Amino acid sequence: MTPDADDRAPRPTEGLAADLFRSTPPAANDHARTRRCGAFTVVEVTGEIDLATEVFLAEHLNAATLRPEADVLVDLRRVTFFDCSGLRVLCRAETRARDHGGRLRIVSDAPRIRRLLRGAGLLDRFPILPGIPGEDG
Repeated sequence: MTPDADDRAPRPTEGLAADLFRSTPPAANDHARTRRCGAFTVVEVTGEIDLATEVFLAEHLNAATLRPEADVLVDLRRVTFFDCSGLRVLCRAETRARDHGGRLRIVSDAPRIRRLLRGAGLLDRFPILPGIPGEDG
């Protein structure tokens, strides 16, 4: 299986998100919550994202990227740890957003997130914003 094909591999939560959350975001959990900010769907991520917690992030990103032409901002400013499991979730969500005519961008002011994306060769795929456009910070 190619890396791109793996990005599109179904995850257990994808079907659930498609069926249950077409019009409303999933309930907030300890690692993610979804909100609207103007034209953006903002997925705020908190704490540690790893193999054990990626499903909580995936639930929100799956729902956020289902709408056509969704403009999704993934706010990683409150993340304390983010590993390749989280990167895999981001790659799948970005592919899904792009396939629906939308986009997915990262919000972070942490140099470690930029280093992680650069090290994984994903810095060009995920534009990084320092904050949510239109919000005072």
